[in-house]
Amino acid sequence: MRIPRQTVVAAGTLLAAAVLGSSSMPAATPDVAATSDVAVSVAPEQLSVVGLPCLPSTLNLTMTNTGSQDRYADLTLEPTGPLQLSRTLFSSWLPAVDPDQPVSAPVEIRVPRETKPGSYQIGVEVDRSRVTVPVTVEPLPSKGPGDNLALGEQATASSTHGNFTLCGAVDGDKDPEHWDTLTGWNDGTRAVFPDTYDVALSAPATVNRVELYTLDSAKYPARLNGLRDWDIQAKVGGVWQTVTQVRGNTLGHVTSTFDPVQAEAVRVLCLDGNDHTYSRIVELEVYGT
Repeated sequence: MRIPRQTVVAAGTLLAAAVLGSSSMPAATPDVAATSDVAVSVAPEQLSVVGLPCLPSTLNLTMTNTGSQDRYADLTLEPTGPLQLSRTLFSSWLPAVDPDQPVSAPVEIRVPRETKPGSYQIGVEVDRSRVTVPVTVEPLPSKGPGDNLALGEQATASSTHGNFTLCGAVDGDKDPEHWDTLTGWNDGTRAVFPDTYDVALSAPATVNRVELYTLDSAKYPARLNGLRDWDIQAKVGGVWQTVTQVRGNTLGHVTSTFDPVQAEAVRVLCLDGNDHTYSRIVELEVYGT
């Protein structure tokens, strides 16, 4: 069974807000009076971003043809400073219909880990109409003793289902009710095990505890849809070694503790799910001494 997608939400934006807090910077403003028959909107109108590879912010772009003729439009994005965009061009055919038919697309915004906190902007332009979106680069979240070392760090997996993002299990959102609409990871090989989900730590660290959240919502309880059997592995000196195992699980949240080990990365080796189809992780957290 594949869990159906229900809504599309800007996960990175919501999660960045949750981790970083709100900003007082001004919202997006038009730079030039609108002279186009294409109306442009952005959401949110201001952004915060941190220099973690798996914690981008997301800007949703929308174009609407307000004229009387069908047309093709190109929306361009011009970032400043260290801002890295997943796309700098959004092109679409825009029909002239009543009621209006908006066309939308997301763009992810990242910055390098070493980026200093500061204020930047993204210029959004169609024809001769331009909107400026303020972007604040926030300080990196703490990764000291007691902090989640996996938060926002680079994830890799044996496969990822098309409804999900690779970073979905290290984005800070462990609410199973958000499964597939905001967060989570699902492998892409139905009824084929094992699957792997790895997270590389920013630097080698002594770890001794992993918190794993599998699917356990009101609609999809863990005893039917959650991860059942898995090993926790640590990468030590370039070699993966098993540090603890879980078998026959029916819970949504499992804490695994083990002897401290100096790890470069942590892996969940997924061996089976309770429905024997997919590996499902809502969130993976790693802690050390």
